[in-house]
Amino acid sequence: MDAIIEVDHLTKRFGGNPPAVDDVTFSVAKGSVFAFLGPNGAGKSTTIKMLTTLLRPTAGTIRVAGHDPAVDPDAVRHAFGIVFQDPSLDDDLTALENLEFHGILYGVPKETRRARILELLTLVDLMERKTDFVRNFSGGMKRRLEIARGLLHHPQIIFLDEPTLGLDPQTRNHLWGYVQRLNRDEGITVFFTTHYMEEADSIAQRIAIIDHGRIIAEGSGDALKAKTKTASLEEAFLALTGSAIREEAGSATDRMRQARQIWGGRRR
Repeated sequence: MDAIIEVDHLTKRFGGNPPAVDDVTFSVAKGSVFAFLGPNGAGKSTTIKMLTTLLRPTAGTIRVAGHDPAVDPDAVRHAFGIVFQDPSLDDDLTALENLEFHGILYGVPKETRRARILELLTLVDLMERKTDFVRNFSGGMKRRLEIARGLLHHPQIIFLDEPTLGLDPQTRNHLWGYVQRLNRDEGITVFFTTHYMEEADSIAQRIAIIDHGRIIAEGSGDALKAKTKTASLEEAFLALTGSAIREEAGSATDRMRQARQIWGGRRR
């Protein structure tokens, strides 16, 4: 299967510090579901920032849907949708208004924008709440609306950064059902991060684990469990990365600023 994301000998350094990402190579097949896992501070977020045009590599190359983020960031931004870990909706707008605003930022033609919005609201079971203010939505409803927003411009890839963080098991299960349906019915490539290992094991067709800036293991969940002779992906993950507690990297403010960079870049 053709690769829609290609990362070749990717490196990122900040000043004189050791590389945050150190000679990383991997690819993601078009139409697949790919999990990118790692402890806090392992290089996961830095890699994703380079994939989504927020950082330029120090060395190495990236191709996202055939485009280099450092050379043609606008084409790359058009190729993907993204759901950030932290909420990024406008609580003072309705669901419909949030999607309309995003559609305008992405240049979705007015004559097709409303039809696409209604299609997506139906997909995520929010049609009956389309004129309600987002501040009255539950966490699960907001996540579903963020997924709809990320799909508004017909992206080839959707990046999901810990999309089920803080959600109850029922809502998590429904959300992954939507994502799998999108992958199956529309052929959208799904690239996600999570700290819930059971999600990665059951949803992802391929998994890459990064630690200390390097890819330390890659394969299916079953392959990683076989490699580490463990019974669960969580046990495999701990066997590969250790059990020491890591500090969390990045703040909610940082991630909101990143969202504005991506969406603001689409306006130019």
